[in-house]
Amino acid sequence: MDRIKKCAEVYSILFGGEPASPETGNDPELMMILQRFIFGEVFETGTLGMKTRELLTVVCLTALQTLPQLKAHVQAALNAGNTPLEIREAVYQCAPFTGFPRTLNAVSAMNEVFTANGIALPLPAQGTAEEKERYEKGLALQFPLYGNEIKEKYSGLPDGIGEALPRFLTEMCFGDFYTRGVLAEGERELLILAALAALGAEAQISAHVRGNLKCGNRKEMLYAAMVQCLPYIGFPAALNAINIIKSAE
Repeated sequence: MDRIKKCAEVYSILFGGEPASPETGNDPELMMILQRFIFGEVFETGTLGMKTRELLTVVCLTALQTLPQLKAHVQAALNAGNTPLEIREAVYQCAPFTGFPRTLNAVSAMNEVFTANGIALPLPAQGTAEEKERYEKGLALQFPLYGNEIKEKYSGLPDGIGEALPRFLTEMCFGDFYTRGVLAEGERELLILAALAALGAEAQISAHVRGNLKCGNRKEMLYAAMVQCLPYIGFPAALNAINIIKSAE
């Protein structure tokens, strides 16, 4: 199947209707270029399923704060077969990496789409760590992947900051978010890698490539994920992330 036919097939599933034609809107050439590239070529590269591809896209758009496109791809993620809970968890998982304001903006856009689809809000709670368990449960997930790297790196900081920073990471990033339901550890790590690639956070990309590999995500999956991110984050950011994956042991 050529890329134009493949584009039409994928576009119909994700968005309904027909992709751009020479008579579409004010900028039909750009729309045809991007749609044929994304849905006719990128979606054919690697072995990721459509559900995973759309969750990766949602995460990239959350990190980049491109909210009109995020709304479109929340709908596409639903159409691809993701549940509202899976989409929400993908967006929530961005919070420790993009910061809360960007996450809140994305949640607002996401909820608009859910409401338009008749999805009742709020969605069921998915937290599993009680207040007194945040550190213990967070560390149980963090340590096998990352050890004590952060604790050791910042131990010399003054005024209690050296103790607070690694504790914040363990309790909030891992205790509050990694422990949540719906998405498995490997799924969360893959989505985090997409967010970090979108942000251009190369040191953290390197760490989370290792985390992905330790939790069972193969390099082939990581390469495919970065190719899926490429149309949204651009060639430089995607290639930088791919170079880091290549060099990982």
